[in-house]
Amino acid sequence: MKDSGWIDRFIRHLELERRLSPLTGKHYRRDLQALLAFCEKSGVDGWRDLDEQHIRAFSAASYRRGLSARSIQRQLSAARTFFRYLMREKHVSKNPVTSVSAPKGKKRLPGNLDADRMARLLDIPGDGAIVDRDRAILELLYSSGLRLSELTNLDCADVDMHVKTVHVTGKGNKDRIVPVGSYALRALARWLSSRADMAGAGETALFVSNRGTRLSTRSVQARVSHWAKRQGIDTDVYPHLFRHSFATHLLESSHDLRGVQELLGHANISTTQVYTHLDFQHLAQIYDQTHPRARKKD
Repeated sequence: MKDSGWIDRFIRHLELERRLSPLTGKHYRRDLQALLAFCEKSGVDGWRDLDEQHIRAFSAASYRRGLSARSIQRQLSAARTFFRYLMREKHVSKNPVTSVSAPKGKKRLPGNLDADRMARLLDIPGDGAIVDRDRAILELLYSSGLRLSELTNLDCADVDMHVKTVHVTGKGNKDRIVPVGSYALRALARWLSSRADMAGAGETALFVSNRGTRLSTRSVQARVSHWAKRQGIDTDVYPHLFRHSFATHLLESSHDLRGVQELLGHANISTTQVYTHLDFQHLAQIYDQTHPRARKKD
């Protein structure tokens, strides 16, 4: 394809102008390379020649290859954003992806731990710097509903123990201030006392490994899994499950969708609304179990 170099220029635009992470750029590149391969196979000479029918054929071909509806939605979203950039640069005059939709997939509701099992998971035993660190990680994930990357990117200066808040840099480099609960504050205070013995000279990261450097996302995943097994939690536990549980428990108690949206840092309230479906599922289960007319008698 004669103008395939626009993908490289677009990725540089994402990373330098929009300041998106290299990982996000990698994901965009992968999806656009799939579209490029389809264009070359279909005899499309350049991005100007791509039309709606090509995009629909690309979507259908991806579906036939076994890609999920969610993956195809992601591919189309990447292509849509790419063509907006090409229009801005006046390389094309229209966006052929605008009116193309991906096939609808099954709506997956996020998992969560109920309050009792979450309390059991957080009540980890033991002493020492590693246990102090892990206890602070688990408490903060649940207390403030942080994403895994938000947690590992925290510096010590981001936590205000007096005001009881944490400053978080979320997706798209958007900042937000999130409250920190009393249990998490106690766990953090204990960890900060132990951290001095583990952190390397000049290290600013809040959570560090036993090598004294910033703790990786993979390490946090491993520690969460370790404690879930130790505490006898009979389900798959991963860092994002704390965020789902945080949102679900808050919404069940407050019914304040906008407030939960702000705390989670969702740009669009439709992202937060998935938790209302989860809450309804819970209510429907209670109805089935308790209402005298919910089910027919055997």
